[in-house]
Amino acid sequence: MNPTTSAVELTERDMALLRGLFEARVMTLQHAAVFHFNGSVEAATKRVQKLKAADIVAERPRRVYEPSVLFLTKKAFQLLSERGVLAGYPKIGWSNIEKRARVSPFTLRHELDVLDVRAAFWKALSSSDVFEITEFSTWPLLSQFRSAPRPGARDTLCRPDGFIRIGEREADGSRSEHSLFLEVDRSTEPQATLAAKAACYGSFYRNGGFAVRNGAPRSAVREFPFRVLFTCRNAERRNNAIERMLCNRPPTLTQVWLTTMDELIADPMGAIWVQPIDYRTALEGTEFDLADRGDEELRPVYRRRPEREAIVEARLNKRALLRE
Repeated sequence: MNPTTSAVELTERDMALLRGLFEARVMTLQHAAVFHFNGSVEAATKRVQKLKAADIVAERPRRVYEPSVLFLTKKAFQLLSERGVLAGYPKIGWSNIEKRARVSPFTLRHELDVLDVRAAFWKALSSSDVFEITEFSTWPLLSQFRSAPRPGARDTLCRPDGFIRIGEREADGSRSEHSLFLEVDRSTEPQATLAAKAACYGSFYRNGGFAVRNGAPRSAVREFPFRVLFTCRNAERRNNAIERMLCNRPPTLTQVWLTTMDELIADPMGAIWVQPIDYRTALEGTEFDLADRGDEELRPVYRRRPEREAIVEARLNKRALLRE
């Protein structure tokens, strides 16, 4: 028997929506349509109206031109707890849930950007016969880890914006899996911070931290590879981030894949991704060649360099994330 309330009988899809809101903390009506209503905004609107009337889902105050942003009510949280839906999550009380939903406008924009990325992947892979999203977590607490950006440095707490597992059906019928961490940049952090994040991911892999997280010994590090996806607001920001990542010791060359937000929203599975090594190769033999430049020269005071951007876009070999 489906769980019920005095006003509405909840379906399995309703419960999936509530669980999604618990993990994501906020979600627009458009996101809900993509994740739970086969892309139908009309169907999502009708059902959410009933859930709102039953005090199961609430909506943040908004201006007329702003999207409808949904969050869980206390009634919904209690229902999820009673039904054991939250058994696999860290224990958290209602006061903390309420704080997570009532985020600042700045944090809200970032959270919605993360969900835009998730929605883009969801739509791109929903009809694939080869690839399937088996996990897409956007709650940093579930994927956080501690790692040092360089040997001898202190461990820092790294809180990814997302963690993705994509299953792939091989030609022989077997299955493989791709593990991806997500970092959504809104151009508010210093480039050095982005480079340090990339370095921490590298250490997390090399010291076997990810292998241990997957239940294996640290010595099994090569059996548990992963990639880190960075989305940037524009190509200039992406290129500046890459130059700082190339200054890491050891340099970040292939583990991190970067793109712009617009490119990802349009086609996350297309040839839109750049590895730092691709960027370095694109500049070889140009006035921006990085080969003979020292660390300090790679960290200039910020200035716009439109000539560099034009050269990079003309010569860059972009990659597709996965290929059928």
